[in-house]
Amino acid sequence: MENKNNHWWQNAVGYQIYPKSFKDTNDDGIGDIQGIIQQLPYLKELGVDFLWINPLYQSPNVDHGYDISDFRAVQEEFGTIEDLKELLEKAHRLDIKILMDLVVNHTSDQHPWFIKSRKSKDNPYRNYYHWVDATPEKCPNDWQSFFGGSTWEYDEATNQAYFHIFYKEQPDLNWKNEKMRQEIYEMIRFWLDLGIDGFRLDAISHIQKEDWNFQITDNQWAPFMNVNGIEQYMSELKEIFSAYDILTVGEASGVTSKKARQWTNENGYINMIFELEHNHRKGVAGYEKMDILGYKKTMARWQKDLAHEGWNALYIENHDNPRMNTVMGNETEKSAKAIATAYLLLKGTPFIYQGQELGMTNTVFETIGEMDDLSDKHRYQLLVESGVDEKLALQQVSNWSRDHSRTPMQWSDAENAGFTNGKSWLKTNPSYKKINVEHQKNDEHSVFNYYKKLIALRKSEETLTFGAFELLLAHDEDTFIYLRKTEEKEILVLTNLSEKVKKITLPNKITNKNWQLLLSNTNEQLIQKHFEMNAFDAFVFERSMKQGK
Repeated sequence: MENKNNHWWQNAVGYQIYPKSFKDTNDDGIGDIQGIIQQLPYLKELGVDFLWINPLYQSPNVDHGYDISDFRAVQEEFGTIEDLKELLEKAHRLDIKILMDLVVNHTSDQHPWFIKSRKSKDNPYRNYYHWVDATPEKCPNDWQSFFGGSTWEYDEATNQAYFHIFYKEQPDLNWKNEKMRQEIYEMIRFWLDLGIDGFRLDAISHIQKEDWNFQITDNQWAPFMNVNGIEQYMSELKEIFSAYDILTVGEASGVTSKKARQWTNENGYINMIFELEHNHRKGVAGYEKMDILGYKKTMARWQKDLAHEGWNALYIENHDNPRMNTVMGNETEKSAKAIATAYLLLKGTPFIYQGQELGMTNTVFETIGEMDDLSDKHRYQLLVESGVDEKLALQQVSNWSRDHSRTPMQWSDAENAGFTNGKSWLKTNPSYKKINVEHQKNDEHSVFNYYKKLIALRKSEETLTFGAFELLLAHDEDTFIYLRKTEEKEILVLTNLSEKVKKITLPNKITNKNWQLLLSNTNEQLIQKHFEMNAFDAFVFERSMKQGK
């Protein structure tokens, strides 16, 4: 049995809440903290152990709360800090822990630090950000931001430009400034002392930048992606985290599966990393689907590279992705269950994104006006200006849009899916009439109840927490089949992530053994060398190693 350290989070299941779309209790069309409190019994019934809540901080909301104007204040539309204290108390009473987003690569341009930094070159806050001499025609370099366009925004008043890797309203903090870092560290302690149980660290691998004269070769994001020197800042953060019994999960693009060992092992900076590699797409623009083989190979590599040290964070959906039951499945309950089986039983700590446990699907956006995401709207505009038909441009933009994951949570078949009695901030997916919590809780064969069984199975089988991982049929384009094994037991997970009937040949070491079926989303089958799987079939078998065969 490998890297068995028995931290509480190694046998836990997380649940991500996008608060704006979770549950509205004051009918303003926007979800709130009281809505999360109201649904704690639902989350307890599902079987999750901790919640990661997207930003609740005060923000102008240019980037959905990831542009923070006050690190210690709660955004008014979500509630108050007293509401947050109530959430902590009531969640803890149910043995549910709470993680918040920690956004420290940048602030909002409305943050007092930045407002002061703009005043003059010699303002004490000037060095909290990256200000460099520039002209309207010439930026300090030609680096490009993640959302398109230059990473530099020129300021006429001082003939300098400030640096931003996201929107221009999100200026990057200067981590080389020790005074700034100390203020960030005080803020982190403020939240931990309030009683939260950990952080998801947003864009954390970007906090160190290369020198401005760095020449980009193959990777345009290289100047601000896991750059040398970040080790000092991560070590300082670790020192704070280590003083508390918390969970830390890093969004750390640029940290490879091999480097992730050092980031997440017993002496690492954080407990686990969200890898950003597995979203392999295939197909023409506007009609792309997940490339199952690419997905499987990436997941298997992370399993292998973190087999002996470090730890994986497992996810299939989040607030930045479309709904996987659409782009990976065929929008049926069966495909939702197969997708869940494939990833939830891997080695690591699984995260479920709100509505995923119902098999929620992408919606259809009829006009660009129905969409919310600024980067999607910008891309749509560019496509139309380049001569692409409006309908086709909308299809290309909306296919993989993160707006799909942000449509309101579907609680019932009442108006607005039971999310609000007001006018929802984003359109409700019409699928709520069929796909909703109320229906599924009472249906023993629902996606919700299948998730409950998967979670319960995962927690009851130590093999699924600490057992080794072995990929089978590695080159098959449609299936994800693997073993989880210890000296005492083997668990075999077979999933067909396609609409094809798959006739597979299993290795000799698998067949002619005494396998018992633990869970399936279809009819029972026995393990045979030549095994037939229908569209989106999923099976979980176990055998005791003590029985020999």
